[in-house]
Amino acid sequence: MAGTTLRAFAASYTERMFTTRKATAADASLIADHRYAMFAEMSSSDLASLEKMRANFVPWVKRALAADKYVAWIVEEEGKTVASAGFFELDWPPHRLDPAGERRAYLLNFWVEPVYRRKGLARDLVKEALAESRRRGIRVTALHASDAGRKVYEKMGFKTTNEMYFVDGDH
Repeated sequence: MAGTTLRAFAASYTERMFTTRKATAADASLIADHRYAMFAEMSSSDLASLEKMRANFVPWVKRALAADKYVAWIVEEEGKTVASAGFFELDWPPHRLDPAGERRAYLLNFWVEPVYRRKGLARDLVKEALAESRRRGIRVTALHASDAGRKVYEKMGFKTTNEMYFVDGDH
C-alpha cells in the first residue's frame, strides 16, 4: 500500500476495518476516476467532456500534489479503495471572512463508493480536510456540495453562500 497509514477505525460492529492514507502521485488515475464518477452521478455532463476532464486532471493532480497545493486521502478496506477526498490550497485576496488571510482551502473530489455510503466515511474525510486547513493556518474552507452531500456538510457547520459562476463557451 502506497503512502502512510494515518489511522484505522472500525466502521461498525461487523468488524469492518477501514484504513485512511494520504494519496501519492501514483494515485492520480484513481482520484481522476473518482472525480469522473462524482460528476457523472450528480450532473448531466456529457461523457466526452467527462473523459476529457479525467485525462487533463491526472497530470494536474500530479503537479498539485508535488507542489503541496493539493492533498488527497484514500480510504481502503482490505486493500480495496472505497472512498477518497481532496483538499486544494488557493491563493485568495483578503476577504471580510478573513481580513488578513491570503489563502483559502477548497474541498473537492469527495467520493464514496455507493455500497460504502452512510458509514461516516465522508464525514471523516471532511474532518481530515478541515484539520489540513487548520495545520496550514487557513481560516476559510469552501466546497461545492451535491444534493446528497449537502446534509453532511451542513451538519459540520458549512453555510450556503451566494456564489455563482460563469462558463465562457467560446474557449
